[in-house]
Amino acid sequence: MHFKPVLQPAVLLRRYKRFLADVQLPNGSQITMHCPNTGAMTGCSDPGSNVWYSSSDNPKRKYVHTLEIVEDAQGHLIGINSALANRLVEEWLAQGKLPALSGYTIVQREVAIPGGSGRFDFRLSSDSKPHCYVEVKSMTLHVGNGFGQFPDAPSKRATRHIEALQNCVTEGNRAVLLYCVQHSGILRAGVATEIDPVYSKAVRHARAAGVEILAYAADIKVDGFEFLRQLKFAPS
Repeated sequence: MHFKPVLQPAVLLRRYKRFLADVQLPNGSQITMHCPNTGAMTGCSDPGSNVWYSSSDNPKRKYVHTLEIVEDAQGHLIGINSALANRLVEEWLAQGKLPALSGYTIVQREVAIPGGSGRFDFRLSSDSKPHCYVEVKSMTLHVGNGFGQFPDAPSKRATRHIEALQNCVTEGNRAVLLYCVQHSGILRAGVATEIDPVYSKAVRHARAAGVEILAYAADIKVDGFEFLRQLKFAPS
């Protein structure tokens, strides 16, 4: 996935009201842009951080610029646009870079959760296999020593999703929770038990019931994101 037009650099002044960020441009001027991340963005929103942003030519947008990448104090690049996780996974599926999810002929996005409310990110289908439901979560929380965790804030929505995945397994389907790691410093993935113990418990129960947990890292670069590698999932 490549950014077109190319991302532009700035310095982060503050992130606020969840969806807004003020930045300073190289010429010294300041602008407000959209911040596409609903989480706490711990370690990803420190004032003074180098950032890169995209621009839209849509005249209906109130904020034409979007924050995309933040560089943390250790020099790691972080993709903070959580919506890009689904686009990356869809691209990797099409390119055959996720062998654990190979062998399916149809990939559908945003499918209704069977017997429940809301939607899963993907349903993979094949004439010879049960449906495979996939829920994607973007991981950006780095807690040190290369260890990444999800979520970075309590998330009832994430808990509902993992419980719904478990129900899919009970009904005879395959279910996968896939962490898309958008942080160059994260080398292994886990669950943030201290931040959201309810979610952590739900993940443990779902995994024991047959829900598969996968983690894949993106190679974060200013000109675009590519597939990097599968990471070990180490429950905390």
